[in-house]
Amino acid sequence: MPLRRAALLLALCVAAAPGSARSVEAVKILGNLARPTFVTSAPGDASRLFFLEQHTGNVRIFDTDTGELLADPFLTVPAVAQGSEQGLLGLAFHPDYANNGLFYVDRTDALGNTQIERYQVSPTDPNRALATPTTLLGIAQPQANHNGGWLGFGPDGYLYASTGDGGSANDSGAGHTEPGGNAQDLTDNLLGKLLRIDVDSPPPAGQNYAVPASNPFVGRDGDDPIWAYGLRNPWRASFDRATGDLWIGDVGQNFTEEIDVQPAGSPGGENYGWRLREGVGPTPGTVGGAKPDGAIDPVYQYAHSGNPFGRSVIGGYVYRGPVPELQGQYFFGDSVTSGIWSITFDGSDPAEFDGSNFTSFLDWKDTLDPRHAIQTLSSFGEDALGNLYLVDLGNAFVPLSSDGGIYRVVPEPTTGALLVVGLVALGARRSRKTR
Repeated sequence: MPLRRAALLLALCVAAAPGSARSVEAVKILGNLARPTFVTSAPGDASRLFFLEQHTGNVRIFDTDTGELLADPFLTVPAVAQGSEQGLLGLAFHPDYANNGLFYVDRTDALGNTQIERYQVSPTDPNRALATPTTLLGIAQPQANHNGGWLGFGPDGYLYASTGDGGSANDSGAGHTEPGGNAQDLTDNLLGKLLRIDVDSPPPAGQNYAVPASNPFVGRDGDDPIWAYGLRNPWRASFDRATGDLWIGDVGQNFTEEIDVQPAGSPGGENYGWRLREGVGPTPGTVGGAKPDGAIDPVYQYAHSGNPFGRSVIGGYVYRGPVPELQGQYFFGDSVTSGIWSITFDGSDPAEFDGSNFTSFLDWKDTLDPRHAIQTLSSFGEDALGNLYLVDLGNAFVPLSSDGGIYRVVPEPTTGALLVVGLVALGARRSRKTR
């Protein structure tokens, strides 16, 4: 193992050298946005991008046919909290959105609690949603930070949601259970978890969602929706559209950021170790401990010092878009340093995960953000065609700032001209869905 780690360290040093994998750039397609936190598209819809504004509660549309940002929001979600980690955080379109018009949002409400809600598009206007939601799930949050907030549909058709451990530090204090904290608590506690729910089957009385019978904790009172646990603040997850593997960026405490992988076909129930573990080791201080039996270590981790370094990981995507040399690379970043990196998973079995389960590492900061214009990387995004996006929150210290932006990763033009016109033309060739 020491030789393997030494080889990986050498790879980190040489990865920054220019090469054939550098023929891409990030083109800014939108600016002057109010704290954007996420961007995506509806299934099969290559003509529109939907993005979230954290504290306005707006879901807005960028029309790639015309290159126009629509003036009116697709939806304004009411009563979102405006703390630094609170607000409108997650968006997922139903796989059959083109026919049923259903989509889902994750927000923290005015009291700071998580609400996962279902909305529907207007039957007469594909660019407007009906204003009345149905609440699927509400989760009390003891503190204002660590809200998770990612939503996504898996290859199995179920809706997945990430939740943080409830906030504060070390998953301890008011609103945190002992021993082990919320993330390790499997007694009617949805904090520090990955949830999986069925939004298509008839729900039981008094509930607006069903629980898949194959969930690992079915029958434990209050724990039925839990799919995996032991997470601190899973800020962005994604499914590899080619393999079905689930990737999770889990924000660390004071020392280590981590990337977790759940291979496709997993029966669920994974324990990712927090609060006992931060990365592959015991959490420093009073709450750390031995690795729980069967717990899963990350496939990659980085420290809050050294190179590469950062302080708050942003989970991203395995690239499956139109640029051949990026295929199979998992892109992720950091919100404090706005670092942008990629790794290639080596396919190890989860029992062998030890933080070094990758065959390549590349640092993309100076390639995709050469002028370091991105102030606060808040998310990555993926559209219907597999294009990769970078989301800049803007000034993170101004609650209602409007200097955020969205960038698209594209092949570097040989003429030096930007590809905006070509990208708009690409969108124009694809018919827009009515839902």
